[in-house]
Amino acid sequence: MPEILEAEQARALVAAAALDREIASVHAPDAWFCKRGATPTGVRRALTGRTLTEARRRGKLLLVDTSADGPVLGLHLGMSGRILVDGDGAGDPLLYASNRDEPAWRRFGLRFADGGTLYLRDPRRLGAVELDPDEDRLGPDALTLTRARLAAVVTPSAAPVKAVLMDQSRIAGLGNLLTDEALWRAGIDPARPARTLGPDDVAGLHRAIRSTLRTLGRRGGSHTGDHMPGRVPGAVCPRDGAPMLRRTVGGRTTYSCPVHQH
Repeated sequence: MPEILEAEQARALVAAAALDREIASVHAPDAWFCKRGATPTGVRRALTGRTLTEARRRGKLLLVDTSADGPVLGLHLGMSGRILVDGDGAGDPLLYASNRDEPAWRRFGLRFADGGTLYLRDPRRLGAVELDPDEDRLGPDALTLTRARLAAVVTPSAAPVKAVLMDQSRIAGLGNLLTDEALWRAGIDPARPARTLGPDDVAGLHRAIRSTLRTLGRRGGSHTGDHMPGRVPGAVCPRDGAPMLRRTVGGRTTYSCPVHQH
């Protein structure tokens, strides 16, 4: 599913291909898809006639500034969303949802005066559109996470360390795949209470998060981790060959190695 790496790919595509193009019309057919006070009518009125001036990101949230002191357009990819500009999609083809281009899956879009388009295609309808999102409700971006900030997040909490890492108000951008990959690299049990991590554990986890984001970013996305072959029932650990443990931790299906993760 889309995590920080996929959101960054979407941001890069918008920055490269959708800025400084006048918005002729807005496609907002689904009132449910408009969140936090936004409505299809309000979004159309707020964006039509403006241009997109800058594409930013915080965690998984794509933020697009608009001209003439217009609103910030917030786009959430949800669990199956993908940004397309003039028909070109950001990142690799989806592994977690259909890649068919069904018109009904275009939950939101912009048609530019030059005839081009930007769409958020979302088969599972779990993404969202909002205006002027509260960026401060999100924690620091995972790509700029410092060791000190990580320590401040994990050490006070009795919750499972995986749940803490996936809490977007604490650290923005880490989802199920990236979190499992980082904990597997760090040798930390996802269900371990976060406050039991000592300074060496935190340092190792910080290194693992950084290496996970750097390596998987180069490879093309959150689905390219070394941990992925172990994410199926009956699989063994790609590192040491032990049978993988499948559990629900922090409300998410979790795969870990009972031998080297503790």
